[in-house]
Amino acid sequence: MNSTASREPVALGLDFGTESVRAILIDAAGNQLGLASRDYANGQITQTLPGCDAPLPPRYALQAPGDWIDSAAEATRAAISDAGIDAASVVGIGVDFTSCTMLPTTLEGTPLCELEAFRSTPLAWPKLWKHHGALEQTERMNAVARERDEPFLQRYGGTIGLEWFFPKMLETIENAPKVASAADVWLEAGDWFVWQLVGGDAASLTRSTCQAGYKAMWSAKEGYPSSEYFAAVHPKLAEAAKHRMPGVMRSPGEPAGGLTAAMAQRFGLRENIPVSTAIIDAHSAVPGVGAADAGVLVMVMGTSSCHMLNANTAADIPGIAGVVDGGILPGMFGYETGQAAVGDAFAWLRRLLGLDSFDSLAEAALRLPPGAEGVICIDWMNGCRTPLMDGSLRGAFTGLGLEHGPEHLYLALMEGSAFGLRWIVELLRDGGAPIDRLIATGGLPHHNRAFVEVYADVLGMEIEIHPSTQGPAVGAAVLGMIAAGSEASGFSSVSEAATAMAGVPQGKQDVVYPRSERTADYDRLYSEYRKLAATLAQR
Repeated sequence: MNSTASREPVALGLDFGTESVRAILIDAAGNQLGLASRDYANGQITQTLPGCDAPLPPRYALQAPGDWIDSAAEATRAAISDAGIDAASVVGIGVDFTSCTMLPTTLEGTPLCELEAFRSTPLAWPKLWKHHGALEQTERMNAVARERDEPFLQRYGGTIGLEWFFPKMLETIENAPKVASAADVWLEAGDWFVWQLVGGDAASLTRSTCQAGYKAMWSAKEGYPSSEYFAAVHPKLAEAAKHRMPGVMRSPGEPAGGLTAAMAQRFGLRENIPVSTAIIDAHSAVPGVGAADAGVLVMVMGTSSCHMLNANTAADIPGIAGVVDGGILPGMFGYETGQAAVGDAFAWLRRLLGLDSFDSLAEAALRLPPGAEGVICIDWMNGCRTPLMDGSLRGAFTGLGLEHGPEHLYLALMEGSAFGLRWIVELLRDGGAPIDRLIATGGLPHHNRAFVEVYADVLGMEIEIHPSTQGPAVGAAVLGMIAAGSEASGFSSVSEAATAMAGVPQGKQDVVYPRSERTADYDRLYSEYRKLAATLAQR
């Protein structure tokens, strides 16, 4: 880290993950000056609510909103200390957040779970992105949309996702009607956090076009789905969508307002620093790795993986999670795809095998021939996001025999994840969205190079590993710099800032190359994977 004050303007990026928040300080020349992270005190709430003994229902994943503020403030102060800079040099703040993580609040922005009347009501708490309690509601919303031939479905591969905004809202309307009646405002957690930073009333709160576009079926031309559609699903859903979603739509990089005095004191920053409109964490990684061109698939590999692609044209591709005009970078169509369990799946296997790490297995696994000597894995441990958009699906290992050991399971899981990505790449290309280059970011590519090697072999393509392990956080800082304005930052566009602050000079990339002899074997094995996936998807 740089222990001396930067002569360049500095931006703060706040990156909210599933378990913790990271604060990063980047200057306009791309120097990382400070970095700190803080875990959420309550982490993922999946067993019981804080202070309660009653077990939560299956598939619930909640969070405590106070954790977001507390951890972000602590991480920001620690990053400033780490950088050794004067906090006055920070010109802008950017925020990326998991999505769809959403919550109900009062008109003043108080989360309902913080009210005494609702502390012990699970659906009053923020639903984490991986909350899968709305299975029935998602199925009904899809059925009604297909019956009515709703045009918005075309932008989302023909399917409303289980993890999205309105199914989660409908779940509360039906299963916790008192909470739904008390909710004056429904909003994404990223928008709520920005609202807390800049203050103001509910009518003027900023809603991110990125979050709304990908997770709430919103478009700049049509807005949200029609009241007629919502009413056909449930009358109270139509009422909530019309009257309980106040705010102003803004794009990531647009300023949502200035930091309030109270939050400035809490975070150790100066008052009135411009705060950018929020962006989804995975989408933030695109500017965070300097990927300003069309045709670059940015693979954000973490607990789950999101694969983001910018293209010059829009195409209706079945199975994608969404395509949004300007959803990632202005002037291009942003495609979102993803895999619901990646780091989560590896953590599960490691626990199952009783290992502290996979270091001892990696060498043995990579000595095995492609195909793990007959073991095939379908990596749907948390459902299938792309291309089937079905959170109810479950994973499998097949072909197991008494001769197989832990290394076979490990290689099969890596291969299953890689086959899932190959399916996504083929889906995009066949649908008319070209992919010319692959960039991997997130912690996983740096901690598990063997995994990236398997990806390269299965795809038959080079994969660049971006040097930063903090792609989304850097992207948030890029957007914070843009929100500060060109006079303060020196940048006139997101792509210009992304290239300067996060780009890797030509010839200095860390590239993983495919091994042709293994790629040839994987071409055959991929067909076997697709056949097994088709069988499991029909059960």
